[in-house]
Amino acid sequence: MTKLSVNINKLATLRNARGGNVPDLLKAASDIESFGAQGITIHPRPDERHIRYQDARDLKNIVKTEYNIEGNPIKSFMDLVLSIKPTQVTLVPDSFAVLTSNAGWDTIKNRAFLTEIITEFKRNGIRTSIFVDPVISIIEGAAAVGTDRVELYTEDFAVGYAKGDTASIQPYVDCAAKASELGLGVNAGHDLSLDNIAFFKNNVPHLAEVSIGHALISEALYQGLAPVIKQYLQKLQ
Repeated sequence: MTKLSVNINKLATLRNARGGNVPDLLKAASDIESFGAQGITIHPRPDERHIRYQDARDLKNIVKTEYNIEGNPIKSFMDLVLSIKPTQVTLVPDSFAVLTSNAGWDTIKNRAFLTEIITEFKRNGIRTSIFVDPVISIIEGAAAVGTDRVELYTEDFAVGYAKGDTASIQPYVDCAAKASELGLGVNAGHDLSLDNIAFFKNNVPHLAEVSIGHALISEALYQGLAPVIKQYLQKLQ
């Protein structure tokens, strides 16, 4: 079964909009796990517009499943992750101004940089994943830098699938197969939803984990967190 990791950034955004501690991020993370999710994902950014660095520290004592921290490996992020030692760190090449992740790493151009960063995280016992576009040469570059996994950036698939273009899945099928051939685990995320997750999972081989936040939280506004998480788990079986 493909694991479901729930990204709780949007809950932090809602909390920060009003101040105070409603919704309670730590309780929400614990509840999400109790509803069956196999992981919690956060993506703290330097401006702390949703997840705060202190949230990341506090969640360390709350999350009992897989704890995945995403972000651009600037010094403050690296120091944070190395102090927490989550299950997994996912490296994302976000610029400071970007609203949401919108591109994967060029693993060829950034080979030396990524190799150095990944070596440090793995030396500290943290599983590494890097956010990549579904391009075979980029997957081969990911294997060369020593990462444990890749996270396939799925926006192109989601946009194509919504328009009825089922062929948009093919680059992901090919890249997942190549990643597995090279000994890499395969994760995926971005714009996956209840509408497209079953098709994606049923067609992409070797899919270890999906990270879903915006769509899941939006769907839960109508249906509730527990029912929505249950539906995702059923579709991922």
